[in-house]
Amino acid sequence: MARRIDVTGHDGVRLAAWEFADPVPTPRASETAARAPGILMLHGLMGRAAHWTSTARRLAGRHRVYGLDQRGHGRSEKPADGPYTRDAYVADAEAAVEQLGLAPVTLVGHAMGALTAWQLAAKRPDLVRALVICDMRASALGAASQREWADWFDAWPVPFATLADVRKWFGEDDPWLERPAPARGEFFAEVMAEGADGWEPVFSRDRMLESRAAWVCEAHWDELAQVRCPALVLRGIEGELGRAEAQEMVRVLPHGQYAEVADAGHLLHYDRPEGWRAAVEPFLEQLAEDTRDHRAPVLP
Repeated sequence: MARRIDVTGHDGVRLAAWEFADPVPTPRASETAARAPGILMLHGLMGRAAHWTSTARRLAGRHRVYGLDQRGHGRSEKPADGPYTRDAYVADAEAAVEQLGLAPVTLVGHAMGALTAWQLAAKRPDLVRALVICDMRASALGAASQREWADWFDAWPVPFATLADVRKWFGEDDPWLERPAPARGEFFAEVMAEGADGWEPVFSRDRMLESRAAWVCEAHWDELAQVRCPALVLRGIEGELGRAEAQEMVRVLPHGQYAEVADAGHLLHYDRPEGWRAAVEPFLEQLAEDTRDHRAPVLP
């Protein structure tokens, strides 16, 4: 179950936040969750908060878990004139944390959402308790990568006649695929809407490229080093973040930890939710234990 909560982001942009709740909450679980520190989940480029559902619901019994449809994505506003800058995305997340009353929050971000998370942690350490960084590189990818993405968008056979066609193209026929990936097809089926001519993405291709251009040509190591809270760097074995770079990110982070999910690609939380939880839940449990120890009274 997810309940929509409207949030006002940077420059008045209307954002859709979603509160994930245990489908069958017990009184004890509800009481615990009400006292627990909050979690805000930030999807990646082209994603939406609903992509976190299978992982968020597992956490909802012990945490206050929210997801945010970032500007230009999901059910949030998609202003034609933007801005789709890094500052705008970070300011939106900052506003969501404050308006939802989540501080100090644990930010869980995937790809672009992970970059937003660590940039917010660097900017507002008072708001952020911890980070989970899922499959996002700190290195610059370069202009060639941006051109490849533009060509990839041009290759999409939109509009799709049916959702089955969406699943087949993104899960089987996409030339970027090395082998079939049914979960990837399902992932993209969730960000399509039916129009008069067929199924098309709910987001604008140009706005996605604009959003990506804001970070793809720059490295983000300096901001990563400014993060003072505990941070888990998590990668899929077959994802876009290599082991060497992930471990260097852990070294740069003052309180960094490393984990990986076997048999997972870039969409590790979506196609391998059990593996994702096995990596993330111990980190969250340690945070809770550290909080309890900190609050414990000192006996004479």
